[in-house]
Amino acid sequence: MTTAISRTVKVSSDEVEPNTKRGGDIRVTLSPRTVGCTSGFGGVMTLEPGDWVTEHYHPFSEEFLHVIDGTLEMTLDGRQIALQAGDSLLVPIGVRHRLVNTGEVTARAAFHLSPLAPRPELGHVDTEQAQRPGEANPDVGGAP
Repeated sequence: MTTAISRTVKVSSDEVEPNTKRGGDIRVTLSPRTVGCTSGFGGVMTLEPGDWVTEHYHPFSEEFLHVIDGTLEMTLDGRQIALQAGDSLLVPIGVRHRLVNTGEVTARAAFHLSPLAPRPELGHVDTEQAQRPGEANPDVGGAP
């Protein structure tokens, strides 16, 4: 039995708006809003040297991070973990985390979060002020 694909399943990072609220350039490419998926969302991010993503946690989701280029440092509940190109990291549900580009070149990473929170506004909890608090949260879609 063959199942036909009935919706868009490919999205270029150039097609989505960057989110810079918490630092870096974060682009959610695959999400309930962009492709109608139901189990999580993911995308890509770039961080310039010295830039960071403010500390936060996800009460319902694990976060998977894979470093493509550069040198990063993830702080998980106060513990620092050095990351370089080719490294992958799991951020468990409920663990506070903060990501910093500690290198001298632009860092690039891919990320995925799963499962989805029951409602989008419950998916992300900031534990320090966002770098650009006036900007909107990324719109990943999902159940209202």
